[in-house]
Amino acid sequence: MKERQRVTLLPSIETKLVDKFFGIEVPDGCIVRENPRTIIHRHSYGGLSFFFEQLAKGELWGTGCTNPSCTCEEVWLPPRVHCPDCWDEMTWIPINTSDAKVYTHSTTNLPGAGFMMTVPCPLISIEIPGVCTKFMSYLSEFGEGEPYIGMPVKPVFRTEKPTYTILDISWVPKDPD
Repeated sequence: MKERQRVTLLPSIETKLVDKFFGIEVPDGCIVRENPRTIIHRHSYGGLSFFFEQLAKGELWGTGCTNPSCTCEEVWLPPRVHCPDCWDEMTWIPINTSDAKVYTHSTTNLPGAGFMMTVPCPLISIEIPGVCTKFMSYLSEFGEGEPYIGMPVKPVFRTEKPTYTILDISWVPKDPD
């Protein structure tokens, strides 16, 4: 087995979800996450809340247009609330990651302020068959010579103490079957 380094969230990252936003109860199915800063910033995910809820449950979902008069037959990841062609509301579609692979990569060794990961941290663009976009993420385990273009990868989800951010999904090399 290949020796691998690990990339982890910094220990100071703590997630707090709020029940009220501007004094109004947050509706079921919507996430409002408090981002710790010197000032409190509350960020609403609106129509994308489902995506972050599913990441926290260990599932990856994209969106697709179901308007029969629209020519868009793409699956979008990251998801879109509305179709970029007809502007109809999109439908949620589970993503099959069994053939996901690294499309391109870059390793961060000297990150800027606000970077929440340990370094070195391989940032990767993932190609997933059936998805029209490349999914940006990071490789949370890697060894010598990894990542490389075309490397098969599989998702890993942060289901314990989720952050309700895109950091709740990372990727690891997929071992040969």
